[in-house]
Amino acid sequence: MRSDHVKKGVPTAPNRSLFYALGYTKEELERPLIGVVCSYNEIVPGHMNLDKIAEAVKAGVRAAGGTPIEFPAIAVCDGIAMGHVGMKYSLVTRDLIADSTEAMAMAHQFDGLVMIPNCDKNVPGLLMAAARVNIPTIFCSGGPMLAGRLNDGRRTCLSHMFEAVGGYYAGKLDEAGVEEYENSACPTCGSCSGMYTANSMNCLTEAIGMGLKGNGTIPAVWSARLRLAKHAGMQIMELVKRDIKPRDIMTEAAFHNAETVDMALGCSTNTMLHLPAIAHECGIELDLDMSNEISSKTPNLCHLAPAGDTYMEDLEGAGGVHAVMMELNKKGLLDTSVMTCTGKTLGENLEGVVNRDHNLIRPIDNPYSADGGIAVLKGNLAPEGCVVKRSAVAPEMMRHQGPARVFNSEEEAIEAIYAGKIVAGDVVVIRYEGPKGGPGMREMLNPTSAIAGMGLDKDVALITDGRFSGATRGASIGHVCPEAAQGGTIAFVEEGDQISIDIPSCSIQLLVDDETLAARKAAWVCPEPKIKTGYLARYAKLVTSAARGAVLE
Repeated sequence: MRSDHVKKGVPTAPNRSLFYALGYTKEELERPLIGVVCSYNEIVPGHMNLDKIAEAVKAGVRAAGGTPIEFPAIAVCDGIAMGHVGMKYSLVTRDLIADSTEAMAMAHQFDGLVMIPNCDKNVPGLLMAAARVNIPTIFCSGGPMLAGRLNDGRRTCLSHMFEAVGGYYAGKLDEAGVEEYENSACPTCGSCSGMYTANSMNCLTEAIGMGLKGNGTIPAVWSARLRLAKHAGMQIMELVKRDIKPRDIMTEAAFHNAETVDMALGCSTNTMLHLPAIAHECGIELDLDMSNEISSKTPNLCHLAPAGDTYMEDLEGAGGVHAVMMELNKKGLLDTSVMTCTGKTLGENLEGVVNRDHNLIRPIDNPYSADGGIAVLKGNLAPEGCVVKRSAVAPEMMRHQGPARVFNSEEEAIEAIYAGKIVAGDVVVIRYEGPKGGPGMREMLNPTSAIAGMGLDKDVALITDGRFSGATRGASIGHVCPEAAQGGTIAFVEEGDQISIDIPSCSIQLLVDDETLAARKAAWVCPEPKIKTGYLARYAKLVTSAARGAVLE
């Protein structure tokens, strides 16, 4: 066993003495040592229940003959971090999580790992760590939140809460109305209830083969989630026995499967950052052009919030991620020969799976659209690409041309939006919010929600080198590359310039001639870094383009 390095023979007697100091017995040390990486804390609603998930996982490990040993991973609540300097510290935690988990796993020589994440950066961060360490690993996430319910019986969620603030500034909602959303939007623990980034990544963990059936969809408050955790604890022992490692599962074919499921589900645009970063740790390079190729042949089968009015609990009732994969497999869109954490192939896992709700998961022959939920746009404004959640864009905004309204920070933009200075037809441009320029590539749910809450989501586009929450809807185009801080074209956009967006054609153009752009570029001076000390300053020096997943080099 790998753990023999710290527990077997006379040379490791000092190591064993420290295990005995922890209360472990000789009998426990004779079993495989399983690291249980738990992201529990008291500040993230999606993580407040993970202590219970960890106890269930450990029960499963013990039942199958292993010795579970728990250690922590950090987590940031993006909703609480939203709209202030705290959001700069969100994406960057993905690498802290990966680095610290790698350090713990290597230092203590575990035989296997069970990862217990739930929210936005924990899932990709732990998948990155799993790929690096490459010992038998399985994931058991904390589960999604249930949808809320307003006084009139309508269901609601966090994206409605943010849009309610925009409605207040537009005079459509009073303070009492905002308070009703405030008390109703997030009724339970769990990752927020729509197909936002956390749930997108938990579903894709299942699709890529690293989580058991139901990992992405069983609600956090259901007892089935605890049973799933026990089964994950049991299954890690089978993976250890058979020496099935993350890189045996997370192959190039598995990543293409995940991208296909991504397009069918209508996942968050943040998956276009995280999947390439995870693949990079596996020695696989995913490019944005491949995403468009996959999207072009993958029908969009689901419209969960914010694209529609259904929620994660509904997807679970319809058969979950496996039911979506079953529909995709009818057209041969998945490689079902890939290995999964069940110890079986994807094809074997899909045997007997049924789509129980054809309204929620559209049959493959009756999709919402013939192409996928995410589109990568390219043009002179984004030569390396930018990303939009196509499934959450109103038909009226699939093609749009309008004058640029230019802002050098999220704060400047939100102030103008709340003041009513943005009007129908405008294209809001927010720059210097990319991985380097932010630094940290903030999610900007506040401005997109304000636009939607004011009823302008069918009239106004928003473009940024930052990124968006999975809760964002409308013509919100992020990850513009190269970013402004790297001298990308977005740095040279001026107030009133015409911008043309054509989502069906995957095109985005700044309608300014090359000679004018060259003159602007020659006169451009990059602004001073917004943060010059600490982790963010170091991150800004190491981080790469969003087109590469914002990995560190």
